[in-house]
Amino acid sequence: MTRERTVLVVGGGTAGNAMTVLLRRAGIEVDLVEVKPDWNVRGSGITLQGNALRVLRELGVWDEVREHGFGFDSLGLTAPDGTVLHVHEDIRTGGDDLPATLGMQRPVLQRILTDAVQASGARVRLGTTAETLTQDETGVSVRFSDGTEGRYDLVVAADGLSSATRAAIGIDVKPEPTGMAIWRVPAPRPAGVERSDLAHGGPCYIAGYTPTSKDTIYAYLVEPGRDRATIPPESYAQEMRRLAEGYGGAWDEIRESITDPAQVNYTWFDRLLVEGSWNRGRVVLVGDAAHCCPPTMAQGAAMSLEDVWVLSELLTSGREWDEELLRSYYERRIDRVRMVVDASVQIGQWQLDGVRGDVPGLMGTTMTALKELP
Repeated sequence: MTRERTVLVVGGGTAGNAMTVLLRRAGIEVDLVEVKPDWNVRGSGITLQGNALRVLRELGVWDEVREHGFGFDSLGLTAPDGTVLHVHEDIRTGGDDLPATLGMQRPVLQRILTDAVQASGARVRLGTTAETLTQDETGVSVRFSDGTEGRYDLVVAADGLSSATRAAIGIDVKPEPTGMAIWRVPAPRPAGVERSDLAHGGPCYIAGYTPTSKDTIYAYLVEPGRDRATIPPESYAQEMRRLAEGYGGAWDEIRESITDPAQVNYTWFDRLLVEGSWNRGRVVLVGDAAHCCPPTMAQGAAMSLEDVWVLSELLTSGREWDEELLRSYYERRIDRVRMVVDASVQIGQWQLDGVRGDVPGLMGTTMTALKELP
């Protein structure tokens, strides 16, 4: 009898949860460890393009995502005062039977995915992570932060932008700030908001909002990156309201709802792309551990979900779990991911430089390419 294969997934965010569900569906034994004891349910909102929705459908959670999110097919461009300048029909990168875009509350997406992980029969340990990894030709011995140990055929590092696993296996690439930062906050949905609208100019580079349910949106303001130590967290709501004063239309209502600093998130935009290989032996990177880009094209979650879709397809293909298989995973992903990372950074750089670049053309070319299966 063939021994059942075992996988450790490090990180219980979008990529790690999706990886776990797909492997369990194929009958592979999976342990998932997540360092945060609350399973990382924080966040305001998330924008999912069609190619992300395609993977969520493969996971079996699309019906619930559709029920709790808000799908739409266009993008509005407005003046800072709220005047609509142009409405652009988005490309359905997931196929004609899925919306071009869906917004939802990030904690709701996380709950849907964690429910799917628990239903899959995976063994989950929260408040725990991998501390040491010792490899040989047949597997990886892992010592965990709670003092326990385990042995696995493969370790999947889905522990995010600042991945400790990436560093532990000797990949010394680190995220680089792009010079921009973003304020995000959940808010009630103003009447008439049926899509994402973006205003360029005013006090910020971008002022935007995305509907996340029939009742909610998340709003965001993009500005030059500041030293976060100079912005007291208790002032976050006041500071975001101040920046939002330069915008009209739906922002008049959104601004009044920004009262709780604990609901406001401020983060820098980063660029990361691991080149050459996404594995060292039997430890392999997925999602933000391998790549990250500014959300100027809203493709971060989609690229992470595509990673795990491709890797799980290869791992369940009947092939040997060897260097050749992991190399083929990297080769299937790198050009597509590089295209998205470079385009996302370029859009931001044009704004930083005050250059009127061909944003619609770049976005159109990139999104058209993403209609193809990864």
